[in-house]
Amino acid sequence: MAAQQTHPRDLWRRELGGTARRVADTLRLYGPRTRAELVSLSGLSRPTVSAVLTDLGGAGLVSEKVGAAARPVGGRPASVVQLTRRAGVAVGADIGRRHVRVAVADLGHAVIAEREARTDFDIDDRPQDALELAVGLVDAALGDIGASRDEVVGVGLGVPAPITRDWRIGSPPMLPGWADLRPAEELTARLGLPVRVDNDANLAALGEYVWGAGRGCTDLVYVKLATGIGAGIVLDGRLYRGAAGTAGELGHVTLDARGAVCRCGNRGCVELAVGGRALLAHARQSHPELHDLGGLIEYAHAGDAGCRRLIIDAGTQLGYALGNLVNLINPQRVLLGDELGAATDLLREPLQRGLAETALAAAAEAVEVVQSALSLRAASLGAVALALGIDTVPFATADQA
Repeated sequence: MAAQQTHPRDLWRRELGGTARRVADTLRLYGPRTRAELVSLSGLSRPTVSAVLTDLGGAGLVSEKVGAAARPVGGRPASVVQLTRRAGVAVGADIGRRHVRVAVADLGHAVIAEREARTDFDIDDRPQDALELAVGLVDAALGDIGASRDEVVGVGLGVPAPITRDWRIGSPPMLPGWADLRPAEELTARLGLPVRVDNDANLAALGEYVWGAGRGCTDLVYVKLATGIGAGIVLDGRLYRGAAGTAGELGHVTLDARGAVCRCGNRGCVELAVGGRALLAHARQSHPELHDLGGLIEYAHAGDAGCRRLIIDAGTQLGYALGNLVNLINPQRVLLGDELGAATDLLREPLQRGLAETALAAAAEAVEVVQSALSLRAASLGAVALALGIDTVPFATADQA
């Protein structure tokens, strides 16, 4: 448990003094920054920051590129400082129902390696095999860039279930094969590295916020549309987890109190109307050859009336559910991601109609519905951000700073 709560370890920081560590941590958390931004974010004086950067540069831990930042009107080009590859790398792993994805980034926030594997089994049936597959992909991705585990400052892990504040699966019926496991401890034992864990939708929201369609937006909701339905929420620049760590379970909001029983134990959940399992079950009545959501979306884009209707109706139901969320938190942007996110062009209009029927007019008009920019990579990149500790600060992208 202790390893899971530990923030990313920077082995080289043991040799740094307090002010140098503060500047280095600021760069790790906020990514490439100008000297003026470092002064503001670190709370140190300009001369102190300059002296520290000289020392870090001499050790090969930072680099500075002139002209990389926006130039003030009438001023000289500003330079940007960032941690170098020598400072280490961060790893993110996303374990889904039938996939494992891994990403590696340097501490300057540049993604430098990615690996993916599809499984021929549901990870709920074989959690140990899924974890071993993740270990293999981590080592393979590190090998791709000539790195070793010794260079890793931290690992982030995403799983398709809510995670509580004490690092357990928050709803055992949703991932029963993992109910007795502490996922981060399991991966820590295999890698010998500190691991932090979170729900995959939370991490996808974080990934989009740092690298994708959420850049420049301090209040957003990422909606994971796959086998199951989930949401990750960023409020005022911070990932919002809630009191128990289970915020964002949009798939288990009740649409019909007299509806069918969901796997979570409640009735009439959003997931039963919008989730991939439900959509494929309906689509297979007329298209028994369909194996996945990608095929259903292809049919819909090709003009198949039944498949288009399924997606349009799903958008309307999703809009109803999101209307309540939009009323409560008033986000600037809703991002549609994962497998069904590829049908955003078909989902957007009915979703906005559903929103208009359930949300206050001002809130519905203010929210922008867009497609995820990172697609299926969002959760693994968000896991990298978790490893870097970005979730612990009100992060600002360069275009916000």
